[in-house]
Amino acid sequence: MDFQTRIRNFCIIAHIDHGKSTLADRLLELTGTIEKRKMKEQFLDQMDIERERGITIKMQPVKMLYQPAVSSLKDYQFTLNLIDTPGHVDFNYEVSRSLAAVEGAILLVDATQGVQAQTLANLYLAEREHLAIIPVINKVDLPNARTEEVKNELAELLKILQPDEEILTVSAKTGLGVDKVLEMIVKKVPAPKGHLKSPLRALIFDSHFDPYMGVVAHIRVVDGKIKRGDEIKMMVAGSRAEVFEVGVFRPEPTHLDSLEAGEIGYLATGIKNPDLIKVGDTITLLKNPYEVEPLEGYQEPKPTVFASFYPEAADDFNLLKDALSKLKLNDASLTFEPETSEALGRGFQLGFLGMLHLEIVHERLRREYGLNLIATTPTVAYQVVLKNSDAPKNIDSVSHWPDPTRIEETLEPWVRMEIITHPKFMGDVINLLENRRGEYKHTEYLGPEKLFLFYEVPLAEIIVDFYDNLKSVSEGYASMSYEPVGYRKSDLTKLDILIAGERVEQFSRIVPKEKAQAEGRAMVEKLKEVVPRQLFAVAIQAALGGKVIAREDIPAMRKDVTGYLYGGDYSRKRKLLEKQKKGKKKLKARGRIELAPEVFMQVLRRKSS
Repeated sequence: MDFQTRIRNFCIIAHIDHGKSTLADRLLELTGTIEKRKMKEQFLDQMDIERERGITIKMQPVKMLYQPAVSSLKDYQFTLNLIDTPGHVDFNYEVSRSLAAVEGAILLVDATQGVQAQTLANLYLAEREHLAIIPVINKVDLPNARTEEVKNELAELLKILQPDEEILTVSAKTGLGVDKVLEMIVKKVPAPKGHLKSPLRALIFDSHFDPYMGVVAHIRVVDGKIKRGDEIKMMVAGSRAEVFEVGVFRPEPTHLDSLEAGEIGYLATGIKNPDLIKVGDTITLLKNPYEVEPLEGYQEPKPTVFASFYPEAADDFNLLKDALSKLKLNDASLTFEPETSEALGRGFQLGFLGMLHLEIVHERLRREYGLNLIATTPTVAYQVVLKNSDAPKNIDSVSHWPDPTRIEETLEPWVRMEIITHPKFMGDVINLLENRRGEYKHTEYLGPEKLFLFYEVPLAEIIVDFYDNLKSVSEGYASMSYEPVGYRKSDLTKLDILIAGERVEQFSRIVPKEKAQAEGRAMVEKLKEVVPRQLFAVAIQAALGGKVIAREDIPAMRKDVTGYLYGGDYSRKRKLLEKQKKGKKKLKARGRIELAPEVFMQVLRRKSS
């Protein structure tokens, strides 16, 4: 049995919080990849923010060596290359990239929750790549585990005839049954099909930036062999370089002499420019004796949520630009382009895959690069047809919204949504969807205690707080996934917010006309809670065009200017009060409210409906 036939490349896919990272920890422990004394929870989650939130944001590869206990294989050592993947809907692109680099997937399901929306979404992605699926039920040791019921759900979903034999039950926390998972990986996941003697073809499925090595590409070698000193080229980007290090993740980068067909690892060339090494590109040797076809890369991710980030200190613009370039190296779905605002100066408009993605990027820029930023209200990409024009114009920033008198027609993006919930919450979930302009399509049942609701909804209605509200109305049980279905006509308008008579660009948003009054009222009420009081009264107004549709007032902060007086003539007190009144009037006339960054971030999330 040669080396390549003893390689197994696989990933773990699941709904968020079903135990992917914990199972990865047990696999690392059982294979001796990490010593028990060095073991810590979520070992493969490298970022502090991942550990704090208890979620995986970045996929993480690791090489493990495993000797099966099965008598027919006990004389062979297998190489198991695992890629741990995120479970949140915002990071589906990370999952799709990892699936292109492997031959098998562990489909992990929580015994207390059963099949959820992201379970299905990830399963469909894996089936599209024709991967071998290993169904595993986790958390079977918990007192509220519904193991048999969940086993039946999976059997129905995967068309399994012998669930007791084909569906594994484990407790990733205690290690119960995890040894069977390792045996099943060797048994069920096929060895990679590449050819060692063919010309080099390696797929870049991820990358990160190292201050010493520059851009480090995470690669899957499909054909051939790559070693230090090789001169290579990127077949799509066209860039050329010399390899000065190759290696594998164990889980720390460990350099090797070479990487062969079927292996997953990394290579470094010293290239510092992120634009020269693209995720999805194919690496080959510069002097290949044969013409080779590039590997099928990835569908470029399309941002769904846009927001502009401006540095508090104008001098930090170049630092922000550099930080975004480095973040994009291991977050290919992030897009950014420079933008200038009269009120906020120079900044960048960023594109994200969802609100969690936005929050993670904002937090990483603050923590890893020390940047204090002001973020505008998130928006989606609308389309506007102008008068005397047939072609729709894309509008992904509120500041670019045309004058209403020039607009012929407005369109907004819609998504097809799949929600899984318990039948007893069906009514509340439907009410939530109808309040978000959702259109009902159909319902399907998966057993007596689980149903699928299929809706089509405007994307703008779900990007901010829909997920939180869905969890609230279903007592935490419901889950969701969605995919775009194109643009539809809608009657949209721009809602402006004025504070102390000045329009605050960051709070402007595009809303349906029929919801403008309610949105404006919600915004001014929210701002009244978070804008600090001043020495003068402050008016907060919501306006459509020049017409104010909602208003709240923040009363002036009272300062006792007569407190030090004792007795005496009242006229002295009156003079001081009159002087204070004139001072407040002057302040109000020329007053400008400086809003702290925390105010902007608090208003990112509108009031729960």
